[in-house]
Amino acid sequence: MVAGSRAVSREYPDGRQASEQESHRADRARGLIQFYPEVRLIHIVAVLASGGLFLLRGLAIQLGARWTMAAPLRYLSYTIDTVLLAAAFMLSTMLHQYPFVHGWLTVKILLLVVYIVLGSYALKRGRTARARLACWIAALAVYGIIISVARAHHPLGFLSGVELR
Repeated sequence: MVAGSRAVSREYPDGRQASEQESHRADRARGLIQFYPEVRLIHIVAVLASGGLFLLRGLAIQLGARWTMAAPLRYLSYTIDTVLLAAAFMLSTMLHQYPFVHGWLTVKILLLVVYIVLGSYALKRGRTARARLACWIAALAVYGIIISVARAHHPLGFLSGVELR
């Protein structure tokens, strides 16, 4: 043991002793959780900013504007999405909720991929105005479903409370 460090013995509910590395990881996670409200707020603001910018750019494309793919707007979008994903990873780590372990997060990640593909076709890859419009509307619908899944913490989102008979 290093001089000056303190050894804290941690025990699992079944009586096993936690390793020093596991104890250190638990201490770090407890330290991060104090920032939960701030990180959550950053995540929510980034979700709204990202969706708002996509809505604005898609609407402008539908109206025939050429500025929607300008470098400053693209870089702003990349920056917002980077902040959004960084906050998402931090929240996942803080709360010990992980994609492919928790169903609602898995659905969010899969829908995020669908949203990105649809958004790409809506903003530049769609060959016709009609295709871009359809992809834009579909991407906005997927965006809404992602928010619904996140709010409900359930893979079915707003449909989680619906009883099927």
